[in-house]
Amino acid sequence: MRIVLGVAGGIAAYKAVLLLRVLREAGHEVRVVPTRAALEFVGRPTWEALSGQRVTTDVFEDVDQVAHVAIGQRADLVVVAPATADLLARAATGRADDLLTATLLVTRAPVLLAPAMHTEMWEHPATVANVATLRARGIHVLDPASGRLTGADTGPGRLPEPEEIAAAALALVTGTSGPRGAATTAPEGGADVPLDLAGWRVVVSAGGTREPIDPVRFLGNRSSGRQGVALAAAAARRGAQVTLVAANLAVPAPQGVDVVAVGTAAELREAVRAAAKDADAVVMAAAVADFRPVSPADAKIKKRAGSSAPTIELVETVDVLAELAQDRLRPGQVVVGFAAETGDAQGTVLEHGRTKALRKGADLLVVNAVGDGLGFGTTENDVTILDASGEPVATARGTKDEVAHAVWDAVRSLG
Repeated sequence: MRIVLGVAGGIAAYKAVLLLRVLREAGHEVRVVPTRAALEFVGRPTWEALSGQRVTTDVFEDVDQVAHVAIGQRADLVVVAPATADLLARAATGRADDLLTATLLVTRAPVLLAPAMHTEMWEHPATVANVATLRARGIHVLDPASGRLTGADTGPGRLPEPEEIAAAALALVTGTSGPRGAATTAPEGGADVPLDLAGWRVVVSAGGTREPIDPVRFLGNRSSGRQGVALAAAAARRGAQVTLVAANLAVPAPQGVDVVAVGTAAELREAVRAAAKDADAVVMAAAVADFRPVSPADAKIKKRAGSSAPTIELVETVDVLAELAQDRLRPGQVVVGFAAETGDAQGTVLEHGRTKALRKGADLLVVNAVGDGLGFGTTENDVTILDASGEPVATARGTKDEVAHAVWDAVRSLG
């Protein structure tokens, strides 16, 4: 396997020397890409002697080989240990000001970052936000170990042992087998994440559609796309090949997934159906408009003194979820829907969800309450997962990433 070992400038760089030896003794080809600061801790001759390869740090070295692109393109796996607070910040913001960050932007291989820094730096809100951003993009970030740090300090921030990092990294690539891979696990944020979607092709829709009224205005909804993005990222972490059909997202799409941008319900339907032809599972997390204007105006509708407000005639859009559940574009395909509901005089959120589950025909329906700070636009969610008969099979409450994994757990329970 061709592995890139990135090394950032921290005292824990000495452990990366041992990590390099572990990876080499396992028979892998390892290209070390240190930052300039890393060479202040461990020199270039050490890295070159142990890796057997030339070591460079700058994008202007080996220009004839286009190294700042080629290294990331050739990699089967990228590991950065230690990943300092500075490296995490530069990676999260898409910087490419040295060979290592350029490699991180180019590669489409699995990426594992192993942070190491003082406790205060690890717990700083900026670092917490950067780690959350990276994980949302599908990058695997280990939590640091707790223990003795530089000087007399003790606490979380210590680089895990080289053998632990190597096992976590290699599991991202070699920890699966066969189509719809076996349920092995790999560390993700300090917890075990099953690689049980390896060999799967999945489609996730996210965001909210917008139906034009005129060239300026539209009918829309409050969906940010956070839950759908979390579902796509979680599926990618679990080994799936993911297509994300993204309707007007308010958050970035995760790294490592194919993104198809759409605007309207009709565009979403077309994109989802095209991708679903080869999909093992389709998860419709997008908030798709139920209605659209019959005849959108070609020019902006003007507001004029003394004139009445225009009447906009609406027509129902195609029920994409029900259509997918009925058609099953691939044998054995699992179809999952989302139902954002509010209670009213006719029933509770769950009662409306049960009715919808029976009407839609999906294998699973994820029901959540919305309004008054719930559901749309928030970082947390509270859902009940119903089966096709409307019976609850699971509940999940927590971050949208945690809810996403609960949904994929329910999908896998279907076989």
